[in-house]
This record gives sequence, structure tokens and C-alpha cells, in this order.
Amino acid sequence: MNDFINDTQALIQESSFNRRDFMKTSALGGLGYAIASAPVMAQAIKTDFKGLKCSDETVSYGDSKLPIYVARPENAKGPLPVILVVSEIFGVHEYIADVARRFAKLGYLAIAPEFFYRAGNPQQIATIAQIQSDIVAKTPDQQVMTDVKETLNWAKEHGGNMSRVGINGFCWGGRIVWLACETLPSFKAGVAWYGRLTGAQSANFPNHPIDLAAQLKAPVLGLYGAKDTGISVATVANMQDTLVKLKTNRAAQQSEFVLYSQAGHAFHADYRPSYLPAAAADGWDKATAWFKEKGV
Repeated sequence: MNDFINDTQALIQESSFNRRDFMKTSALGGLGYAIASAPVMAQAIKTDFKGLKCSDETVSYGDSKLPIYVARPENAKGPLPVILVVSEIFGVHEYIADVARRFAKLGYLAIAPEFFYRAGNPQQIATIAQIQSDIVAKTPDQQVMTDVKETLNWAKEHGGNMSRVGINGFCWGGRIVWLACETLPSFKAGVAWYGRLTGAQSANFPNHPIDLAAQLKAPVLGLYGAKDTGISVATVANMQDTLVKLKTNRAAQQSEFVLYSQAGHAFHADYRPSYLPAAAADGWDKATAWFKEKGV
């Protein structure tokens, strides 16, 4: 999981999940950002709460109580199209909550699950290595896919139109987008922002996106940076070639890639030095157009 090293170190938060939840939904302020070796950049986008209903909810099933951040249009009539927003390795901090609000402003029921909650709060850990060993490594793909399915069940019962479902993710979440669109039948489309495509197999991570390419069930738009030191251009090209060769797989044939020549990793993360405004804006426009084109 070397691409996770491209993510910045998390800010050590003294607050609990409950306090973080309050701050996310409060119109008076926002949840703290995940901070690394550099401070939060001044260009961080702040999406207001006007016209939105935002809340912290729980998806309960079996022994699980999965926290989710939910943003939706305040006066929506009828079922809403659904977007799952999947975080970086830092979990649902202010940047991810803000992205959910951006989707809600476009008319979506946007849901950002705290997939790491069983392992702990990555925002309370100071180093990337420890986040990998204590949080990411203890969050199996199978568990995440089950959480995704149960989150969609929750959406169905809370105003979601289950014939119009998409998934959008960043870094760790970009990899999850690929896996979800490969293994679950629920999605119309996905957008994977610099999500890892290959890697070593293990009990918790038995397959990576390229391993399951032939199973792809929904088209994915892959947004990558040519200067990403953790995800090589060759790796992206290999995935693209693999999908092109799957002539009988409609989702594979419809999938597309955009490679930004001047971008590195995390170029959409507006709170970080890696942010590249032109690529981020173009990627966002392409992502929202993609969801619209694919019926989400």
C-alpha cells in the first residue's frame, strides 16, 4: 500500500467522534482538517450549509454501528440520486464532509461513511506509518464492501433513489471505488481519484482493481496525476489496456481515464500543498458530468 505514503500525516485531534460529528454538521464551523507535515492551505474550499440538510447518522447492522455523514438538499421532493463519498486514509474530516456538501448542492443525497471506525480514528495518529499499520491494515476489503452495501440499504430507507447510485473516492477511497464497481451490482458509475490499481495480496486485501477488472459492473472514470510518485503512469496505462481488451464487458469498454500531466498525488485535496487548482476543477467538472451522463 505504498501509495498511502503520498497522503499527509493526520492532525492529532483531541476531540472524540461525537464532538467531530457535531462540528461537521454545525453551520457555525467545520470539522478540523487532516494535517501533515505542512499546515492547512488557505485555498481550502468551504461549502456553506445554505439550502442543505446535513446530519451525522448511524448505519446499524449486526454488531456494527457505522457512522456516516449525510448531506442533502433541504427541501428535496421525491427520492434523490445517491453518491457515496469515500475518504482518503484520514477518514471523514472536513475536506470529505465539504465534498459531500458539494454533491448535495447539485441535488444528491451524499453519504460519507467512516469506514475506519472499528480500527480507530486516523486523525488521532501522528504518522502515516502508524495509520497504515493500526488503521488501514486492520480494515479489510470485505468489511468495507459490506459497509458499502449496508450504507446503500440505509439510503434506500432514507430518501435515496436506488436506480441512480454513484460512488466517488480519493486515494484509498479511489481504490475502493474500483473494487465496489467490480464486486457490487448497485452502482451506475464511479469516479476514482488517484486510487491504487495494483499491489501485494494478503488476507485482508486479497485482490486489487486490476485483478478484478473482468468483473467490472459499472463504468469508472479514473483521474490520475502523471507526477504521482506512488501510482506510476505505467500502472495506469496497464489498467487502461486491461479494460480495453475486455471486449465483451460493457462497463470496461465505457470506462475512461484522464491523466493530468502537471499533477501529482492528491491534486484535488484543496487543503494540502499537493492541490492543483486547474486539474482539480477540471476533474470535478468531468466527474459531475460523468455521473450525469451515466444516469446517476
